[in-house]
Amino acid sequence: MIATKSTSKAQSEGTNEAPARQRILEAAFAAFMENGFAATSTLEIATRARVSKRELYALVGSKQEMLAACIGERAGRLELPANLPEPHDREALARTLATFGTQMLGEISDPAVVAVFRLAIAEAVRAPEVAQALNTTGIEPIRAALRSIMTRARSAGLLGGEPSTMADRFVGLLWGNLMTGLLLRVADRPPPREIAGRAEDATAVFLQLYPLPD
Repeated sequence: MIATKSTSKAQSEGTNEAPARQRILEAAFAAFMENGFAATSTLEIATRARVSKRELYALVGSKQEMLAACIGERAGRLELPANLPEPHDREALARTLATFGTQMLGEISDPAVVAVFRLAIAEAVRAPEVAQALNTTGIEPIRAALRSIMTRARSAGLLGGEPSTMADRFVGLLWGNLMTGLLLRVADRPPPREIAGRAEDATAVFLQLYPLPD
């Protein structure tokens, strides 16, 4: 019976821990958005989350760790498919780029993700770690994935440019001024059909800019 009670108690504590941690992260993100990262105290976060400061540190950690966890949760939405088709010909490359572009636009234009970008911009001087966390957790993995596509396409003789330059060019064609509009709240998140259309248009223009190498 003692072992059973101990197991039951541990399971109960584990069950209660998850909601408390989630409350902390939600409270932290809301406070960061309202007050800025530097001006938000751990006491305010604990009060909003209805936990003690001791519990806050035990479940999440320091304010910087809370920030990283908040960004990590939202940056997880930026994850792109790992099973994109290998670009064996230009048609397959076009499908790969259109699929990549559609998911990239769809995930990054999500209001929760745009909010993280706004936070990083607002805290660029006082708390540069916000932008650093966003870049490391969310942005750089996407850039690396796109560079990998370009590298494989060049190795297959489908493109003739430098992978990093081609990746940047494709992203520019894909976004245009959309992100600026979203950050300034003068543009709405495009509907799925428009997102897919933008990705297909960007792919078509990109492939015209980078024809088959001689």
